[in-house]
Amino acid sequence: MRLQLSFLSILAAAGSYVLAAPANDLYERRVDFNWGSDKVRGVNLGGWLVLEAFITPSIFESHSEPGYPIIDEWTLCEKVGQQACAGVLKPHWDTFVSLDDFWKIKNAGFNIVRIPVGYWSYVEPWGPYAQGAAPYLDAAIDWARQTGLKVVIDLHGAPKSQNGFDHSGHRSPMPGWGDADSLRYTHTALRLIEEKYAVPSMQDVVVAIQPLNEPFLKNLDKEMVKQFYRDSYYKLREISDTPVMLHDGFELPSWMNGFLTPQDNNAQNVIVDHHEYQIFDKNLVAMSVDQHVGLMCNSADNLASSDKWTIVGEWSSALTDCAKHLNGFASGSRLDGSYPESYYISSCNGKSGRVDTWSQEWKDNIRRYIEVQLDAYEAKTQGWVFWNFKTEGSAGEWDLFQLLDGGVFPQPLWDRKFGKVCQNF
Repeated sequence: MRLQLSFLSILAAAGSYVLAAPANDLYERRVDFNWGSDKVRGVNLGGWLVLEAFITPSIFESHSEPGYPIIDEWTLCEKVGQQACAGVLKPHWDTFVSLDDFWKIKNAGFNIVRIPVGYWSYVEPWGPYAQGAAPYLDAAIDWARQTGLKVVIDLHGAPKSQNGFDHSGHRSPMPGWGDADSLRYTHTALRLIEEKYAVPSMQDVVVAIQPLNEPFLKNLDKEMVKQFYRDSYYKLREISDTPVMLHDGFELPSWMNGFLTPQDNNAQNVIVDHHEYQIFDKNLVAMSVDQHVGLMCNSADNLASSDKWTIVGEWSSALTDCAKHLNGFASGSRLDGSYPESYYISSCNGKSGRVDTWSQEWKDNIRRYIEVQLDAYEAKTQGWVFWNFKTEGSAGEWDLFQLLDGGVFPQPLWDRKFGKVCQNF
């Protein structure tokens, strides 16, 4: 999850784009998912093995003190000490995700879970991070196997932070990832993950590896990121043909056209991951519900601009940035003007918190926005992965389980309360 806006949504849906074409399979794929024909209908297990303040605010609030806020996993472990930090996190690791959660996801019609992990769980970390989360990925894969769900493993936190956001593990003014040491550490962590989970014996469950979540290209050398992607692809190919998933860095998916395709040294099974949020900007968050829906209709064609399989690997139902700690611990909201350098647009009252506290009008607004996104992603991409499966309760717009229980997220997934909205798909 994200402290940045989707620039793709701002771009006008003008110009012609090449429709996404599935890569050619020149050898038999063993992964038990038909990329290119089966639609991804997934949900993220965010906030579990990499902390986020708006998903589990209790951990952050209980350890923060005046003058010493806990803003990310780094500062938590820094405050309590590396040795003690695993003990602080273990109750969370033990309870936040369960087999029952996997059954709820499966029974709601989903087929994939994307699981964010931090590099520090696999190699000796820089700084105060605690280790101990890695075995929980094993449990998740066992639960996925039991329930028939598939898994995408996502390296969400890289050494020195690939984006400077708190959900990378370490919030900072600028990403530090990209120098020789951080790249080497990243590849070392990926090697350990892939040697365990990208092998043929795991391909009944693990259907893709994402070597890096959200590298922020605005603040990184694009050619360096591109080379990292190429190196990651070929290192993975030393182990198996498990598909690799590459985030677009908040640019149009088409920026990687011609890169790691069958025409590029016969590269196979490459997926582009786009993340779509329309709230992390003062102009976007000021839009009406109708404007949000219209923007989705008008920009959807951009999602089909890639020459590789494309999914929307993160999106939400949020029409506001009002969820507590969403913009960073105790950072406020753009909508109500409490975020730094923002101004009052509207009140957050009734637009955040638990779904069961919302008015029927607000539930309908959120459902309209969910439905138009589902239609866009089904029509223009290989599928979608909602962020997030649940929260501690205070961020209903981001909590699939609350949205399902409240009748806001469609059940079955193809049910539409508001009918066809966009005329271009």
